[in-house]
Amino acid sequence: MKRFSLVKHFFLVTTIAILFLAAPLEARKNNIEIVHRFNAATPPGNIAITPKGRIFMSLHEFFGQDVRVVEVKNNGETIPYPNQAWAKAPQSNGMGLNGVLGLRADRNGILWMLDGQRQGHAGRIVAWNTNKESLHQIITLAPPVTRPDSFLNDLAVDREHEFIYIADTASSNTAALIVVNLKTGQARRLLEGSVFTQAEDLDLKIDNRVITNNGKPVRIGVNPITIDPTNEWVYFAPMSSTSLYRIRTQYLRDTSLDDAALAQRVERYGDKPISDGITIDLAGNVYITSITEDAIGVTRADGAYQILDQRDDLSWPDGFAVGPRNYIYATINELHRSPPLNRGQDSSLGEFKIIRFKALADTVTGR
Repeated sequence: MKRFSLVKHFFLVTTIAILFLAAPLEARKNNIEIVHRFNAATPPGNIAITPKGRIFMSLHEFFGQDVRVVEVKNNGETIPYPNQAWAKAPQSNGMGLNGVLGLRADRNGILWMLDGQRQGHAGRIVAWNTNKESLHQIITLAPPVTRPDSFLNDLAVDREHEFIYIADTASSNTAALIVVNLKTGQARRLLEGSVFTQAEDLDLKIDNRVITNNGKPVRIGVNPITIDPTNEWVYFAPMSSTSLYRIRTQYLRDTSLDDAALAQRVERYGDKPISDGITIDLAGNVYITSITEDAIGVTRADGAYQILDQRDDLSWPDGFAVGPRNYIYATINELHRSPPLNRGQDSSLGEFKIIRFKALADTVTGR
């Protein structure tokens, strides 16, 4: 009897362990911690973190703020960045930013800000050296690379090959990737209106409400974009899409390939929900801000999507940044409660914040 009990106990413990290890990630909660909270004057857009750990954040233009970009100090205080003159609307001397959403910090401490176009102002890439606190580079993005309805949303920076890859959400049938050569300044518009960049016919439903803009259900084209730590692949997708795609950077850099040739080289990487930001680790886990699920999810290398963490206060998780000690940071901004997506009313609940969580695998080479 005693031996039988020991054997029974062994098999019981083993079974429980197997069930735990096989349990879906949805069951493993509370991986997320809140880093900073912000008041109504500081609605986050996207986030960037330098190798020295400095945190920068764009303020989302949908909430009508005058300041475009801020630095977030360790105590949560925010200050306009790069400085008072540059952090606001452009002046006659050329200093200033039209409106920034996407921003990235590279391995050299250069902060790349994607400055959107407005009436009378072309889109730009504005690069700032955070070590020297000086302007590094400006690249103008003008027609025919941009369209009248261009919405320069996010970017991926490839310092290995000196290229930047941009998601231009535009309208659904004009959404495209823009590829910029940092050495020459040449920019090309690619895959415009393709199945890989245009929105699927999906309702964006949050809090039991279909999100609209100008009275019509939103359909948002290519938005989430990232590059893997080895600079070999660019991952991207329409926000309103159930598919995540990737293409080798060598093909995007090849000026001899037209859209038809590029389309043949795009791969469907896996499933995803309606999403805003993405980032990736060395194991091929693509982290996803799932805006309809109030969740952070992951698409594995086998193409399967799972929820990592889901909480009521993750109201529209937006952009990602990789930080020190293998943490991934994200912004939370309640964007569905902003005036453009909420019938002209700001009904945000003060849930603006930066969160972070440990990556499932290393996020940078040489860790």
